[in-house]
Amino acid sequence: MTDPAATVSDPVLRPASTEGAPGAWTPEDGSRPSHCRVTVQRLRDGVVSVETDEVAEEVPVALVYNGVPHVVMLATPLDLEDFAIGFSLTEGIVRSPSEILAVRPHNRSEGIEVRLRITEERFAVLPGKERNLTGRTGCGLCGSATLQQAVRHPPRVGAGTVVSMADLRRAQDELRARQDINSLTGAVHAAAWIVPGRGLVHLREDVGRHNALDKLIGVLAKTRTSRNDGFVLVTSRASYEMVQKCAEAGIGFLAAISAPTGLAVRLALETGLTLAGFVRGETCVVYSHPHRLLEQQASFRLTTPK
Repeated sequence: MTDPAATVSDPVLRPASTEGAPGAWTPEDGSRPSHCRVTVQRLRDGVVSVETDEVAEEVPVALVYNGVPHVVMLATPLDLEDFAIGFSLTEGIVRSPSEILAVRPHNRSEGIEVRLRITEERFAVLPGKERNLTGRTGCGLCGSATLQQAVRHPPRVGAGTVVSMADLRRAQDELRARQDINSLTGAVHAAAWIVPGRGLVHLREDVGRHNALDKLIGVLAKTRTSRNDGFVLVTSRASYEMVQKCAEAGIGFLAAISAPTGLAVRLALETGLTLAGFVRGETCVVYSHPHRLLEQQASFRLTTPK
């Protein structure tokens, strides 16, 4: 029997793009492959086989405003224009998409540089944020220099839309079916915009849950989508920065497949946002402002702790 260790030394990494696919190397516009192929040794039922596996990519993405570097985030190198717009809005760098005058990604040997041009009025207050640090894949607050920057208080959200359990059930099915990168790699989160009666309208993926949400908010801004028409479903926990980003964007309903944190619940209560966690199948837990989910649930029986 051939020893697989003798035939494979180091993993072989190569771009996983095909001709015409989004992962194709196009240095002019800053895009890169979303995943790569790796030669691996798979152990199954006591048998070792040499196979090819798909691995999600993450690269440093530098956001540069009016020529001044601001922050570097680790992200999946797709939909970076959406990411830059969403990040700028949810981090309070700009107040509206109209204050972003240009967005252009550029490939660099170490990663991708996204150059944004914003209005002089907004740029004048940008240096005071002092967020010139690296944000890791799982971090939503990396680079914040003060507690005031880290824990912000967005305005209250609008009326939003009423969501049924049937809407949540269909949204979960559609999201799973359309997670193209995750179906290959099993390593990325998704954030989806769901409109009751229409289903999944937009979906963005990234190795970072907050990056996926920023990308989604970016495409909502680009398409001038009314925040009162739908809700967000994410494949992650509902941590503070996820609620904060939704509230900053005026989104009234956030549904997550995992749990929230206490800080996230308190911010949802403060901003009027409906926060639902453990959204799985026909079940969920509503942590704040349940009227957007329960108004149409006349058949449900409400029980209270004894």
